[in-house]
Amino acid sequence: MTAPRPAAPGGPLHGVRIVELAGIGPGPFAAMVLADLGADVVRVDRVAEVRPERFGTPHPDLLNRGRRSLAVDLKTPAGREVVRDLVRDADVLVEGFRPGVTERLGLGPADCLAVNPRLVYGRMTGWGQDGPNAPYAGHDIDYLALTGVLHGIGRAGEPPVPPMNLVGDFGGGGMLLALGVVCALFDVRGGGTGQVVDAAMVDGVALLSTMIHSLRGMGMWQDARGVNMFDGGAPFYDAYECADGRYLAVGAIEPQFYAELVRRTGFPLAPDEALDRTDPANWPALRQAWARLFRTRSRDDWADLLEHTDACAVPVLDWREAPRHPHLSARGVFVAPAGVEQPAPAPRFSRTPGAISRPPPHPGEHTDELLAELGLDADRIRRLRTEGVVA
Repeated sequence: MTAPRPAAPGGPLHGVRIVELAGIGPGPFAAMVLADLGADVVRVDRVAEVRPERFGTPHPDLLNRGRRSLAVDLKTPAGREVVRDLVRDADVLVEGFRPGVTERLGLGPADCLAVNPRLVYGRMTGWGQDGPNAPYAGHDIDYLALTGVLHGIGRAGEPPVPPMNLVGDFGGGGMLLALGVVCALFDVRGGGTGQVVDAAMVDGVALLSTMIHSLRGMGMWQDARGVNMFDGGAPFYDAYECADGRYLAVGAIEPQFYAELVRRTGFPLAPDEALDRTDPANWPALRQAWARLFRTRSRDDWADLLEHTDACAVPVLDWREAPRHPHLSARGVFVAPAGVEQPAPAPRFSRTPGAISRPPPHPGEHTDELLAELGLDADRIRRLRTEGVVA
């Protein structure tokens, strides 16, 4: 029997070096996930954003945690050369500019793969690197709209509801970029050469909606909004207001879980009826009956009765309450390094756990340290600073 390998320090991606060209939203999220899992991520920030007086204190943008930062003027030849020097010994580069921007800077895939043929070049955009919309601006809501996903989110007879920016930016964007980067790294470690990972939010959002397309094909999903099983149409899969104005989330889909919910709550109140829930024609009346019942007690009273059962009902917590819930607290879903509360790294690994290695840096906080690692002496670093190439 083969003995298990010893635990690797710093997570399963320990030893992977990533260069991140600073951006916003999904690109930094992907880099954060990779840093949480042990990668050494170097963030290249803009020189105009450097505030030395803030060094030594955590930057408030938690998406930038786990990094070191150097500030470089990418519009200068010397600045671009600094980045190519970083790329030479890196495993991954991640950028989130519009298509063609890094090419014009001399830092596109061809430029970087020329100095490092094993490089994984991760690109994060909304529309992708090609197609009619590729050159234009967009945001999360736009990518959801064109893929059909936004159409399906909201109440019946009401306008679509933006689901914050979690589906496009982070689920369909940053998470798919992180997965793509790791897959391409796996290929390189298996003997392959470097390649470009084109992560587009329209691709990722469409991918996330695969099950809905399946249900439509099986005749189990209507195109109308808010009349289906998982979109608020079903009375046994929704959030209900309680006596104190707070909400209880109910997800009793399977018959046995619904039966448990009925048994424990005493549903229905007179004169309401326990209609057949499998007939969507009964859903409006059932919803009214459940709503009337749930308004008879506070949210926490219902939670005390239902949460630790198979009724699939839990309280809807706000941002402040969530980290203090006993289950999330027991699992350490939220952590507070240096007193800053934030979600913990995920997923979990039994032998190579991830961790938040350092707080979010301020732009340029590690410029000298990182340039020295590249082999630049103090005089060269001083000249680069004097010339405004770095900060």
